[in-house]
Amino acid sequence: MAKNIEDKELLRELRVITKNKENWSANIDNVAGKLNEEHSIEVKAKILWLLGEMGLNYPMQVRIYIEDIVGHLEDEHPKLRERAVNALGRIGRADKNLVISYLDKLMKMKDDQMDDVRLAFVWACENIATNAPELFCEKLELFYELISDKGERVRIEAPEIFRVIGKRKPQYVKPYLEKLQWFAENDVHPVVRIHSAGAIRITKKALEEIENATDD
Repeated sequence: MAKNIEDKELLRELRVITKNKENWSANIDNVAGKLNEEHSIEVKAKILWLLGEMGLNYPMQVRIYIEDIVGHLEDEHPKLRERAVNALGRIGRADKNLVISYLDKLMKMKDDQMDDVRLAFVWACENIATNAPELFCEKLELFYELISDKGERVRIEAPEIFRVIGKRKPQYVKPYLEKLQWFAENDVHPVVRIHSAGAIRITKKALEEIENATDD
């Protein structure tokens, strides 16, 4: 009972910290220090999420805790695997060099049995690809396969990485345009169709811009 009360108090504390972004820098060590303590899944999930957001804003301060976050990729609780993946995505969006050495471990999460973890995987890769698309240009086939995933939300999100990379490195998405067109016209889910069409539109626009720049 006492432990339950302690966790509730800690959750309240974490919510207060979350709202006060101006104090995040001063609270990173405090929050990260609780990750490896004995707390509920709910508390640890909140800590992982908050470390990811803090890492997006203060990546170098979170750097020393990345190993602890990575350790939760193999946690038995799917919520903690999901949140660890999310956190790496946010930190990697801020500074790709902080997560490159863990990229192989991150990529394995595409095969997680839980839909929410695979969804987090796609979302995290999109985050990292926003500023480091080159890390995923040779991995697009696995994201293409995820458009046919058994998880509906995974299928909805998977085409979005083609949009992210298509905007920045359109030549790598170009071979997938015809395949994406099939999903844009035929998929049973309307959002999969919309996201596939969006990826095609953004990629074609980027390709046109490159071509026009070459002509000039």
